[in-house]
Amino acid sequence: MGTATSLVSTAVSLAGSAMLFRSVVDGIVPREVQDYIADAILTLFRASSPKITTIYVEILDGGCINKIYMAVDVYLGARVRPPSTKNIRVTKEEKNQKLRVSIERGEMILDRFEGMELQWSRTFKQNSQEKNKKEMPELPRFALTFDRRYKDRVLKSYLPHVLREAKALKRKNKGLKLLSVKTCYRYCVNFEHPATFDSIAMEPDLKRALIADLDRFVRRKDFYRRVGKAWKRGYLLYGPPGTGKSSLIAAIANYLNFNVYDLELAEIHSNSELRKVLLSTSNRSILVIEDIDCTDGVVNRNQVNRAESNITLSGLLNFIDGLWSSCGNERIIIFTTNHKEKLDPALLRPGRMDMHIHMSYCTPAGFKILANNYLGIQDHRLFGDIEALILDQVKVTPAQVAEELMKHADKPDVCLNRLLQFLCGKKTEETRQSMTDQINGLGVYLN
Repeated sequence: MGTATSLVSTAVSLAGSAMLFRSVVDGIVPREVQDYIADAILTLFRASSPKITTIYVEILDGGCINKIYMAVDVYLGARVRPPSTKNIRVTKEEKNQKLRVSIERGEMILDRFEGMELQWSRTFKQNSQEKNKKEMPELPRFALTFDRRYKDRVLKSYLPHVLREAKALKRKNKGLKLLSVKTCYRYCVNFEHPATFDSIAMEPDLKRALIADLDRFVRRKDFYRRVGKAWKRGYLLYGPPGTGKSSLIAAIANYLNFNVYDLELAEIHSNSELRKVLLSTSNRSILVIEDIDCTDGVVNRNQVNRAESNITLSGLLNFIDGLWSSCGNERIIIFTTNHKEKLDPALLRPGRMDMHIHMSYCTPAGFKILANNYLGIQDHRLFGDIEALILDQVKVTPAQVAEELMKHADKPDVCLNRLLQFLCGKKTEETRQSMTDQINGLGVYLN
């Protein structure tokens, strides 16, 4: 008991002496000097430590989002490995089927890169600018701890690797958007069109050529820069209505994972408005201008506009192939038309519309694709008769064939019989119309 009492007395005495010493120091040494000495001691301690820690905050000075923080969040989310990570944060955006995973406060993740071992942790810090408020908001941040000798390699190799990986993950997981851009506003909805190249009723050779062209385009960033051209590609889809032009655009968007911007030229009233709208589109996107032949002022350079404020062909060409075309990367521009012959040749030359894709009436190959899509069959006793009529130049669109196949998709025999009757009726109608035209032509000749 005596020893315990002595220890307590000694501890109380030391505590009192420390408080007295602190009071004397506070009275003699200014607070700024005390802080300087404390920082110097802390710096000395840190210098002797073999580890170094870098901090990545979510919000930068001025309120801007820190892109490195966002990239780290995505990067680490793909490396969550239960049970080593006990607490994870799971979120989901509306109409997005994929869950987003990230680490929670206090959790750590070990990462290895080029022989280095790195430790990530998620922490929070109170906002120093909010000290006077009762509820002080906490600022989320990531901390990366690693061996001091790896500092240069982390900054020059590892962090760029994190940014690249995060960018690839976001591209892979992002949900596509369909945006209708106008002068002062835009509509934006989730793009969920199911069309793919496998489901498009196109000639196989043309389909393969288009896919090869798209693949070549997206991997040629350095090539476009080296030859001094804007990183863009133009496609003209032409053919009669119902041949699948819109479905092909959806298939391209799904294949490349590009957002789609639907530009309504009828809503644009001047070249300056057109430039403003086009500059609002993002990289890695598809700009679609449908039915370009129906737009006054851009069909033919010699056409006189009825309204002074309408956009002109030169205004459109300046964005597609002029100086403004370099304002953006990895963009695809698609024009559609039912009447290619109505377009000004300036719109059609390479560099503006690089690939012209004829969306024709249904072919035997296209019919087989549709039969497989809608009926789930690749052969049938009626295929020969149906293909013979199609080869006999019966003008039927893929949309018309698809409509007939949908009516009795659960009964292939009934469905194909009805399609055969439909094609025979089209053949009879076309033959009658041809004879009528010949008679009318003969009457004109006689007169």
